[in-house]
Amino acid sequence: MAEIVFDDITKRYGDGHEAVKHLDLEVTDGELMILVGPSGCGKSTALRMVAGLEDITEGQLKIDGDVVNDRAPKDRDIAMVFQNYALYPHMSVRENMGFALKLAKVPKAEINQKVEEAARILDLEQHLDRKPANLSGGQRQRVAMGRAIVRSPKAFLMDEPLSNLDAKLRVQMRTEIARIQDQLKTTTIYVTHDQTEAMTLGDRIAVMRAGVLQQVGSPTNLYQDPVNLFVAGFIGSPAMNFLPGELSGDAVKLPIGTLELPEEVKRRLERGPGGGQNGVIAGLRPEHFEDASLASDRAHGVSFKARIDVLESMGSEYYAYFQLGSEHVRASELEELALDAGATEVGQSREGTVVVARLDPASRVRQGGEAELWFDSRRVALFDEESGKSLLAGRDNGHQ
Repeated sequence: MAEIVFDDITKRYGDGHEAVKHLDLEVTDGELMILVGPSGCGKSTALRMVAGLEDITEGQLKIDGDVVNDRAPKDRDIAMVFQNYALYPHMSVRENMGFALKLAKVPKAEINQKVEEAARILDLEQHLDRKPANLSGGQRQRVAMGRAIVRSPKAFLMDEPLSNLDAKLRVQMRTEIARIQDQLKTTTIYVTHDQTEAMTLGDRIAVMRAGVLQQVGSPTNLYQDPVNLFVAGFIGSPAMNFLPGELSGDAVKLPIGTLELPEEVKRRLERGPGGGQNGVIAGLRPEHFEDASLASDRAHGVSFKARIDVLESMGSEYYAYFQLGSEHVRASELEELALDAGATEVGQSREGTVVVARLDPASRVRQGGEAELWFDSRRVALFDEESGKSLLAGRDNGHQ
């Protein structure tokens, strides 16, 4: 095991494009660090620099305290798992898992011991003599992971290893990876485009945008205290709603009504960086709405009426979509997220801003009908409309 340190790392290509810009990040010994962000943000490039597959233009990369900028990949004592399993079709599972050790001329008895131990961890014992063609996608990915595990490397590097699996298998393999990581305690850097994967797997998450690290912290930290619009819009499913707002004394005026800011939010606003003296962007997560008739503490929020355009039943909850006749929030961060998601603009329609609320399944709201909804004002996020930075300091219960 080892810590991995990015010390002011920049990757610049021959045409001048900077894929990674001045990256400072420390992955501690035994930690599972997630690099996440939209396509082209630099996360895979950062991983490939650790592996030695990309040259480092500026800065130092340290593994276990040693600068490895000029070391060949084979001399870095790391193991990679890719989205492509890259298994040898003519070899059995046992042979695939032990192939790297065989090349290193490790004694056969030791190879068998390591392969069987990895197979036990990965629940592959009954498949050791089968060929990859006879395995499911999830089993093949476990074989690829086993090939990495038998080497007992200082670090695992995983580049979107689950992206080729179907939705059900991805959930299953996420659980497997979390269990294996907990058991082996090997330092791991895991790259993904899927924020749900990031939130459920990582000890900490590093969010990247256009080659620049935006924020690093625990999943809870990023969810509760995003430092800017980009992180706020990227983390969370369904995504955060953004509305134009106006600060006025101890309240913020929004298209759904005037939110009286609770004491905790006021303290965080006072401790924050300042800015947004009048116009602000308010962030409202779907899960902080509720059917007003089911809200347990309506004193700490605002109630409003809306016509429900679309109602999706998820069994355990409803997603209610409605429109507000307000101006669209325009910010480069949100436009970038929308393009990455394959949409033109986040939460916009011809009539106004589309908002999604996540409601209790006991709600009696109906599609096409008017509903009285409630939003918890204690959960509002506030951002400067020019810089996109959060106006709220971290929570009292431990901001990281």
